[in-house]
Amino acid sequence: MNPLPHLLLALALAAPLAAAAPAYPPRFTDARAEVYKDAGGVALNVHVFEPATGPRTGRPAIVFFFGGGWTSGSPAQFEPQCRHFAARGMVAITADYRVASRHQVKPVTCVADAKSAVRWVRAHAARLGIDPRRIAVGGGSAGGHLAAATATLPGLDDPADDLRVSAVPDALVLFNPGLVLAELPGLDLKGFGTRVPEERLGAAPRALSPAHHVRPGLPPTIIFHGEADTTVPYVTAAAFTRLMQAAGNRCELKGYPGQPHGFFNHGRAEGKYAETLAAADDFLVSLGWIAAR
Repeated sequence: MNPLPHLLLALALAAPLAAAAPAYPPRFTDARAEVYKDAGGVALNVHVFEPATGPRTGRPAIVFFFGGGWTSGSPAQFEPQCRHFAARGMVAITADYRVASRHQVKPVTCVADAKSAVRWVRAHAARLGIDPRRIAVGGGSAGGHLAAATATLPGLDDPADDLRVSAVPDALVLFNPGLVLAELPGLDLKGFGTRVPEERLGAAPRALSPAHHVRPGLPPTIIFHGEADTTVPYVTAAAFTRLMQAAGNRCELKGYPGQPHGFFNHGRAEGKYAETLAAADDFLVSLGWIAAR
């Protein structure tokens, strides 16, 4: 028996990512909740924040997935980012998905739910006033893994999904995401292993590891990562970035010296919420999705 910590255990046991854990279920007074999926009697919602002004059709969108080690968490985590991007003219959405503590599921099910949510947004784009070719997906920690999974991982779909609708986003905005879930040649995690039993994940680790499925043609990506992160090591984001760039994909990694896991959250003491939000805004401006400030 090897007692060394590993990346997936660190993710699952991570402390709450914000100064105070966001409430679940979330309560938003000015966002519309819609059910994107009935999962065996569990209604899974997306919470839609719309721009107050501007065009009502052809708008870019961003969908966020919360963190919490695939075990807990709340869509309320990304409420501040949603409000910002709605004010910038995007349809901003924070999505629920099943987690271990509430639904006794494994990460492979979380991936299926994330893909279902993106498909739902794209399938309903016309009604939501969204351009189906400008849908960004973001998230933090395990939610960042899910966002990256929608772009990279083949299969792992809900059998009830309409697979004619793509779950691949058009851009990725990732905050300390889990990107390496299996051994990766040349990556030294200095005490963090990545061997996780299939029984724990619900699928082979490699099947759930975005870094192992990098290929040409993936969406433009920006990653925000604390260089002092002891939950998801910074070197994993650096390795993913190198793989993306080697495949000819646009991928920017913004490292933050001295910053720990969850540093991007609103209300985090000594965190970088405003800085990371501004940089994410600039990234979307560079894609031509929103106007420069």
